[in-house]
Amino acid sequence: MNKYAIFHKPESNYAYATAWNKLTIVLRVAANDKLDKVEILYNNKYSFTKTRSVISMARYVEDGIFAYYRAEITLSDARFAYIFKITEKGKVLYYSEEGLTEEYKFNLAYYTFFQFAFINSVDIMPVVEWTRNAVFYQIFIDRFARGDFDKDDKYINTPWDSEINRYSFTGGDLDGITGKLPYLKDMGINALYLTPIFLSESNHKYSIKDYLTVDPQFGDGEKLKKLLSSAHDSGMKVIIDTVFNHCDCKHEFFKDVVERGRESKYYDWFLIDGDYPDTKLGNYACFAECKHMPKWNTSNSDVRRYLTDIALEYLKTGFDGLRLDVADEISHEMWRQLRREVKATYPQALIIGEIWHDNEHWLKGDQFDGVMNYKLQKILVDYFGEVPLSAKDVADRMNRALIANTEQANANSLNFLDNHDTPRFLRTAGGNEDKLLCALCAMVMFPGMPCVFYGTEIPLDGDGDPDCRKPFDWTFKDRKAGFKENFYSILGLKKFTALQGIGCHICAKYGVLSITREAEKENVTAYFNTSGKAKKIEVNGDVIFSLNYKNNRLLNDGTVVVKNIKN
Repeated sequence: MNKYAIFHKPESNYAYATAWNKLTIVLRVAANDKLDKVEILYNNKYSFTKTRSVISMARYVEDGIFAYYRAEITLSDARFAYIFKITEKGKVLYYSEEGLTEEYKFNLAYYTFFQFAFINSVDIMPVVEWTRNAVFYQIFIDRFARGDFDKDDKYINTPWDSEINRYSFTGGDLDGITGKLPYLKDMGINALYLTPIFLSESNHKYSIKDYLTVDPQFGDGEKLKKLLSSAHDSGMKVIIDTVFNHCDCKHEFFKDVVERGRESKYYDWFLIDGDYPDTKLGNYACFAECKHMPKWNTSNSDVRRYLTDIALEYLKTGFDGLRLDVADEISHEMWRQLRREVKATYPQALIIGEIWHDNEHWLKGDQFDGVMNYKLQKILVDYFGEVPLSAKDVADRMNRALIANTEQANANSLNFLDNHDTPRFLRTAGGNEDKLLCALCAMVMFPGMPCVFYGTEIPLDGDGDPDCRKPFDWTFKDRKAGFKENFYSILGLKKFTALQGIGCHICAKYGVLSITREAEKENVTAYFNTSGKAKKIEVNGDVIFSLNYKNNRLLNDGTVVVKNIKN
């Protein structure tokens, strides 16, 4: 056995509570270790030295380097102690806090067993209940639909059907979204993710001058209330993109610092090098290299109070959650404070962070519910788009992403193929609509909440910003026969109970990628073929969706989804 590969850590993604009396325990070993048996020896930590219960662990997933064993344990006592008993070729080894040993002194176990000293219910990370069947649709407001034709539209500088640039304003607004709610509901959408809507001179509104005033280009407070009310009446949730990393240099607080320098009460609200901020020199922290977007100092308690109050006001207005922009550049204390106060009043409000890289630091139950799942997006971009991965390669990478966080964090995260910051997936797939549909299906099958970027259902093409932000083509002139039906059917998979839970098994089978979601009474399995050759698939169950699948043969750029009822 490779002793250098074995790993476990309590109160992490390797050991976490899902209820006061339920624990999920994971042990990592080398993928090429062939073990006879892996067991957990456990008891109340005060009784462990005398007696122990035993539960076997199942080999759960592999990622090409490591294999992970997993067990779920129901407890009668919230004080929990445990070690691992590993049998390899008939030889028994023990794994505890003192490492891998051939013998274990149970009479002195209180020094070295792993433990949950006490499972406190307030520390358990929940799944936001309404997210289990959520299917999101992201809307970049200026480019989705115009509904108000009486507003002052002198700001519009680009016709709806023209080429756009970074400075284009095309006229989309809140009324446009409200008017298209029936269209979205018919697609199977039951949750909206809106990019920022508050006062800003940019078309994207990520440079905010006033956090509580709806930009008149989009509408006003009454039109926002109408949208939220209409969405809720249609059974839809709505989350808002919340920009707390930075503001616009014309925000009244920053303007006060520009005028008064260190004498301003807001001087320490920003991170300034010198007595006065110089907007030409940019002697202050800002978003990226954008001097017009000064960065908030969220180490300052007054700043945290100001921004947290804004978040609470958004939820009071009727939003069902917050998508937190540039979340990894903001202090952890800011997010801890925001979560405490948001969840105290709005326990079912969803908190999603924009994190592009490793994200476990924010997903311990004290900050975010979930993240924008860029790890999954990159895997899908590679497998269905740019990189010739084998089925085994992509299964390994998906498993690595799956095991990196708790099941609750995975369930609460937002899965997507593209968004306003990335090229359109159709461009990544070289214009191949079958690849787009396959990737969409894989995204829906993966644990978490699928999120469609507006226009993907046409499908819109486009490179990076600003090309990915083209206006929606309501003529649908480029849509090919059958695409709409396939697209809608894939989103409809989310209605199956198996896809609303947290169980997931990913592997390479029949030479293709296989993703299985499990529930108490049903399993749903999807197969995906990008090998360039047809593959024979043994299907046992009811086919509930297929693309390029005929007579048990899955063709290239094809998928088949099968449901099995458990007895």
